[in-house]
Amino acid sequence: MAQDVHADRAVATAHFADRLAEQVERKRSQLVVGLDPRPDLLPVELKGDAHLGREHAADACARFCRGLVDAVAPYVVAVKPQVAFFEALGADGVRALEDVAEYARLAGLLVIADGKRADVPSTARAYAAAYLEPRAQASVRGSGPVEGDWGNREVPPARDALAPLVDALTINPYLGRDALEPFLHACRRHGAGAFCLVKTSNAGGADVQDLALSDGRPVWQAVAALVADWGDDLVGDHGLSSLGAVVGATHPRAVGEARRLMPKAVLLLPGVGAQGATPADVARAFTSGPASALVTVSRSVIYAFRTVGAEWRQAASAEAARLKREVWAVSGW
Repeated sequence: MAQDVHADRAVATAHFADRLAEQVERKRSQLVVGLDPRPDLLPVELKGDAHLGREHAADACARFCRGLVDAVAPYVVAVKPQVAFFEALGADGVRALEDVAEYARLAGLLVIADGKRADVPSTARAYAAAYLEPRAQASVRGSGPVEGDWGNREVPPARDALAPLVDALTINPYLGRDALEPFLHACRRHGAGAFCLVKTSNAGGADVQDLALSDGRPVWQAVAALVADWGDDLVGDHGLSSLGAVVGATHPRAVGEARRLMPKAVLLLPGVGAQGATPADVARAFTSGPASALVTVSRSVIYAFRTVGAEWRQAASAEAARLKREVWAVSGW
């Protein structure tokens, strides 16, 4: 029994980029599905009493996300819950986030929280503890059939009673190195991952990120160089750093330049689907290896049922399967 506990703990603290690379190679997928649950957009069968208050809405959102995990798990390496949609539902939403994160891990997926956290060092330490450090209060589930929303299915055991809430977190580098050190420490000590905002997919990001410095470089390229430097001592056996970077797929030229500036970083690439980018726009991101970039899609998968008319889980599954094939094909691996 003690051996099993130590084995689970070793898995939980293994290097994030190495765990990711193993997932990518095993599944032949670089796809991440974002979980952005909105009570007003849920399938009719799940809405129920969601309008009656936060508790009901959070329960409906959690059921939606668990169903999505079941639907996309064969085709993705990770899910990316957008923390804001859960926090909007108060304490009930935070509990739903914890439930969904655990459920995704039981399905064998990595969990990347999209929280864009950073602050002065004392506050950043609290953020790192909340998301990336071991939690003694985490629950433990055994293996065997588990009764879920959609029937019984076999699930693997939870990795560890001390497992962090998530495997990785998006962070904001604009407060500098001292604000990021608690997250980098979690990467070193606990096998966590982090993704710095570098060149975001929203049009307004250019207001700051494209400003020209005195040497002619845009701000985002200077940040990319910092990320490469900060992550240099976090490189694992697969040659990739646990400190990655968020680069919008809506900027294809920037994707190629980001890869040049950060050769060891895993690039997290939002913008494919609802924001207009395509898998072909990110082909240059994969030159450092099959796991050197992840394509993240949210609305076009989780709300596919609203446009194609199919049952919501079937629609999400079909769209995830299609995107997995397309991304793998353009990656060249």
